[in-house]
Amino acid sequence: MTTLNPFKPIGCWHSEGSPPEPLASALQRALLNVSRPVYVVERPDGLCVSQGGTAALGGQAQAGGDRLPLCAYAPPLPPEALGEPAFKAKHGLRYAYVAGEMANGITSVRMVTAVGQAGMVGFFGAAGLMPAEVETALSRLQSELPGLPFGVNLIHSPGNLELEVALADLFLRRKVRLVSASAYVDLTHPLVHYRVKGIHRDADGCIVCPNRVAAKVSRVEVARKFLAPPPEKILGHLVGRGLITAEEATLAAMVPMADDVTAEADSGGHTDNRPAITLLPTMLALRNEMSAAHAYPRPPCVGLGGGIATPEATAAAFAMGAAYVVTGSINQSCVEAGTSPAVCSMLAEAGQADVTMAPAADMFELGVKVQVLKRGTMFPHRAAKLYELYTAHDRFDQLPARQREIVEKDLLKCSFDEEWEQTKGFFRARDPKQIERAETDPKHRMALVFRSYLGRSSTWAITGEPSRRIDYQIWCGPAMGAFNQWVKGSFLEKPENRRTVTVGMNLLFGAAVATRAAWLRAQGVPVPGGAGATPPMELPDIMRLTGGVTAVSPSSS
Repeated sequence: MTTLNPFKPIGCWHSEGSPPEPLASALQRALLNVSRPVYVVERPDGLCVSQGGTAALGGQAQAGGDRLPLCAYAPPLPPEALGEPAFKAKHGLRYAYVAGEMANGITSVRMVTAVGQAGMVGFFGAAGLMPAEVETALSRLQSELPGLPFGVNLIHSPGNLELEVALADLFLRRKVRLVSASAYVDLTHPLVHYRVKGIHRDADGCIVCPNRVAAKVSRVEVARKFLAPPPEKILGHLVGRGLITAEEATLAAMVPMADDVTAEADSGGHTDNRPAITLLPTMLALRNEMSAAHAYPRPPCVGLGGGIATPEATAAAFAMGAAYVVTGSINQSCVEAGTSPAVCSMLAEAGQADVTMAPAADMFELGVKVQVLKRGTMFPHRAAKLYELYTAHDRFDQLPARQREIVEKDLLKCSFDEEWEQTKGFFRARDPKQIERAETDPKHRMALVFRSYLGRSSTWAITGEPSRRIDYQIWCGPAMGAFNQWVKGSFLEKPENRRTVTVGMNLLFGAAVATRAAWLRAQGVPVPGGAGATPPMELPDIMRLTGGVTAVSPSSS
């Protein structure tokens, strides 16, 4: 007789007319049916599986008749059960799943609407856009998602604080209640103003913050600032300017700066390339430390982004204690993304090693880098060369003649002076102070012109400019390659079939299956190879297995 040594039966199972099936042939089917429990029982001919009958845990297993020893048990685990209940409750979500912001509207209104209607939440990619463009997007989102959650990105703009102020004021005026704060190294007045404005006590005396902040962080020193109350100095300054009241400042000192903190591991765009398996536990421990120190009645939730691209990675995030998961790179290859079909095709062909770091347009002079796709584009190499030339020379006409020729002919496609005139037009609308400085500082002028190439390279990718395909800047992390490997040979291999909600539900559903397989394995069940692994499935099939109802039709999601 097959036994489960060294484990003893954990109870007794009653068949109630539902005979068990051999484990090897039935386990995978049972694991996929996540809305029903899995019972692993022992018969004289070996271990078997059933999803019917009833089980009694504990006590002595008395076999006989329709009674069999219960060796292991996995309860139902629909995708909506994953994650932290407090996170889902405060945002009004069905699923602990976030479509993260990708700049220049790549996380589009269409994408945010689709996930919002499906019980998830998305952040519109406002970075890189002017306030008028962002307001247009907000108007559409508030119209298309009445009463449903959505967020918008507020990115730190160290070289243009006026833009950050304008966006924060816009969010307050439009009553945007959820903002993702990204790329911050320190807290700023506009961000604190947004967080604190309108804070009050309800009828029960509890502090209510109408404006929620979700901070994306990868460093402990930055996370500590978001997990602490807003700085007294900034609060005092805001009171002095009449932007908040003294009462709002007093209440703000008793709440954390952020409601949620996303541990941002190795991801596309701005990233510190941190490994998720070490970053998330560190952030959870810091959250616990800070919550105890400040006696928060509702501690901030900690989620994980960066590398979330397969069911196993999603399951691992939740197993480590993530309150929610955030996806980015993989959404950029979906049909709702605000980018070109050419980019979607390039992303769909990427492997995990097809990414690299390149100079960032917004923080070029500081040497900051972003993670981008290197397969099919010369952008990383050309951007690195521009930074090398910038650091080695004080002005453009000091460059060796051959290097000046390459920059003007191959990258700028015009003379340096012609490009400078175009660059001035860009900064005249966004940050005129940069022009004033550049007129007297030739090294800064060179930096702005080089930045024009870096900045427009992402625009060329988004618009699909065919003459500039070799210069596309496509923000991408290694998650893209992992996703492509997982969906290879399935309907999701083709980018035209990739819809954000379908991708998200596959990750959540697959994570639930993988988690149940892990539960059985931990109880000593010899889970066969491949059991617990989930191939990509169409959305209606997932809903059938989860007992759920499709929130949006596949054609609209």
